[in-house]
Amino acid sequence: MQSSPPSRWSWLTPFMAWLPGVGPAELRADVVAALTGAIVVLPQGVAFATIAGMPPEYGLYAGMVPAIIAALFGSSRHLVSGPTTAASVVVFSSLSVMAIPGTPDYVALALTLTFMVGVLELALGLVRMGALVNFISHAVVVGFTAAAAVLIAAKQLKHFFGIEMDSSGHLHEILFEFVKHLPEINPAAALVGLATVLLGLACRRWLPRIPFMIVAMLGGSLVALGLDQLFGAARTGIVTVGALPSTLPPLSAPSLTLDHIRELAPVALAVTLFALTEAVSIGRALAARGGYRIDGNQEFIGQGLSNLAGSFFSGYVATGSFNRSAVNYEAGARTPLAAILAGVLLMVIVLLVAPLASYLPKAAMAGVLFLVAWGLIDRAEIRHILHASKRETAVLAVTFFSAILLELEFAIFAGVLLSLVLYLDRTSKPLIHTRAPDPRLAHRAFSSDPELPRCPQLHIMRVDGSLFFGSVPHVEQAFDQLRHQHPERKHLALVCTGINFVDYQGGQALLQEERRRRLDGGGMYLIHVKQGLWDALERYGCFDETEARNVFQSKTAAIRAIYQKLDKRVCAGCEQRIFQECQQS
Repeated sequence: MQSSPPSRWSWLTPFMAWLPGVGPAELRADVVAALTGAIVVLPQGVAFATIAGMPPEYGLYAGMVPAIIAALFGSSRHLVSGPTTAASVVVFSSLSVMAIPGTPDYVALALTLTFMVGVLELALGLVRMGALVNFISHAVVVGFTAAAAVLIAAKQLKHFFGIEMDSSGHLHEILFEFVKHLPEINPAAALVGLATVLLGLACRRWLPRIPFMIVAMLGGSLVALGLDQLFGAARTGIVTVGALPSTLPPLSAPSLTLDHIRELAPVALAVTLFALTEAVSIGRALAARGGYRIDGNQEFIGQGLSNLAGSFFSGYVATGSFNRSAVNYEAGARTPLAAILAGVLLMVIVLLVAPLASYLPKAAMAGVLFLVAWGLIDRAEIRHILHASKRETAVLAVTFFSAILLELEFAIFAGVLLSLVLYLDRTSKPLIHTRAPDPRLAHRAFSSDPELPRCPQLHIMRVDGSLFFGSVPHVEQAFDQLRHQHPERKHLALVCTGINFVDYQGGQALLQEERRRRLDGGGMYLIHVKQGLWDALERYGCFDETEARNVFQSKTAAIRAIYQKLDKRVCAGCEQRIFQECQQS
């Protein structure tokens, strides 16, 4: 797909970057993915609305206009916005203490909350806060994706096996409930689910050009129909989705009274942070699988406009839907047009085909979601992370287990927090090398070879890393250790090639070390100081007239100047002749 070059105002019309490049191949793939996604959202939308305490049709409304707007103004090719389990739970837990679920007052609060969330999301996008997504590491994305896939499958166990059980808890709670209800497994429902999975796998393996999810759903439905004909619906007990309301989303208006705004402000902020984290995490996960990048700022803007529009079209809080986005990706979507068409097709289906949903078995839907979950687990990337880095493995494990044992949104925060902690731990311990001139190298370049002779009066040290408040203790410890182990080396030359950044505390650490060495009769010298480092040290007042003369931009000039300050009596008794200046004296 060809994309137009970005312009200054491209954030206003991001769809113009991909829409002109949609060709027949992209259109065919997107139509198939859209049809699959529109069918999948039918039972899910109703279920999510019920969880949120909203009338059932509001779950379908939240998957129409918001999905279209988010796809038009977002940056992900595969992210599909709409109602989600987590968002529905958050809405219910926040609003049920303010109004009775399902009542007009409750719906009005939900619409107002949706509007406020949209305003906050849009504002964060416009002030360029999308850079927050850069703190979501690849290991977090992989772990989050795998955990979400496991949860998607676990929550479908009751439908796959035809069991009446509670599947709203965490993974261990769902599995415990499932084990308790094992004697209640419905063989007919399990057969429908298994047939759906096998048909999907076979179609994906041997008929890759045919949309395997639709084939799987149709095949599962036909198996259920056949079993009902053979044994009777009363005996098989195969549960179907059931007839759905066939109406388009009516116009609505949030209640923007001062009392409602004040009452909902804390909730709106919390929901905004959660919804954005969920949407961007899902977008990044699918972008990593699809080999492209998303723009965090544009995604914030798209989500904000999506919820603003949803509040006026009878939708409650929408965010990135992992189920619908995963189905969209696995069904072969190539552009955001798939999500747009899914929203449009959902309107058509609700109007024309909603009664036919009574023929769609829940076991077949569960089988399709099993296929989706299996495809989401990036086993090759997990193996690569496990073998490549212990730190990244820890991040992946914390994210994964937090998601399946606690909450999805908490897992993201835990993974990001651990990533930052490990990063700070690594950067707070910059590498420190002892250097010495190597006569085997051109121009006697510095080397870290421990076998090289060292000057009895001058210690040459290189620091690779930033000098900031977190790394200062480590560097100061190295300074103290050097003075304790080699008190005769009163002069210290610090090679600054690897220092890109210094803050006030780091600058003061260098200044204090220079003062200590000057009081001991020696000195401290900086070599290869970059312009940015020079500017920072000067800004923090770390240079005075004397200290500024101890900064050198070349090794040769530094050694020549430092040699003049060495104690020549010591030099006279030294047989190492480490520097060229030693040989010339």
